Amino acid sequence: MIKKHIPNALTCANAVSGGIGIVKCFEGALHEAAAMILIAAVFDFFDGFAARMLKVSSPMGKELDSMADMVSFGVLPAMIMYKLMQGVTGDPYLPLISMLIVAFSALRLAKFNIDTRQSDSFIGVPTPTNALLIGSLPVIKVFHPEYAPYIDNLWLLIAVTVIMSLLLVAELPLLALKFKDFNFANNKFRFILIGTALILIVAFKALSVPLVVAAYIVLSVVNNMAGSTGGK
Repeated sequence: MIKKHIPNALTCANAVSGGIGIVKCFEGALHEAAAMILIAAVFDFFDGFAARMLKVSSPMGKELDSMADMVSFGVLPAMIMYKLMQGVTGDPYLPLISMLIVAFSALRLAKFNIDTRQSDSFIGVPTPTNALLIGSLPVIKVFHPEYAPYIDNLWLLIAVTVIMSLLLVAELPLLALKFKDFNFANNKFRFILIGTALILIVAFKALSVPLVVAAYIVLSVVNNMAGSTGGK
């Protein structure tokens, strides 16, 4: 049946988007590469959605999803970070620190596949979240050039690389936006996160991405301290 191939086709579209983004990195069009992360994230969302709706989930689909995510949310953001670092230093080796993103994304994805605790919540920052954060940096440079001097700081880029790589595998429970019901009391922090994200996006546009990621982590920590149960 055709329908059983739809989720895998969407997953392959995710991988192809990541591949195109890597090509854009080689061409020096980092903001276009970042756009491919967003497109890949859309395909990544809908492949899982389609698999659940069509009831055609499979072990192959799960493995294919991880491999596609590795391209789009592991290698591609690492390449963007590498090119950003390369643009602000003549040292041939320091930009290679960006490859930590590849290693820790691989660890994160492998861990997700075997960690049964993540059936209802995330443990560590999801790879798409990390990729979108890194992808936002060249976009901010294009649309908010007044912030370019901050982004063109090698040590800031190294700090973002190291901190976000560690957060990928950190034993930190994080909110996930799967609603078992729409009761506000049961999903208070999810609703707050969605509302906060929408406000930040409208107010700050491209600048909102780092702010949304920070809000996501902070609200998840507060949620954990409040003793609420996370949901994927």
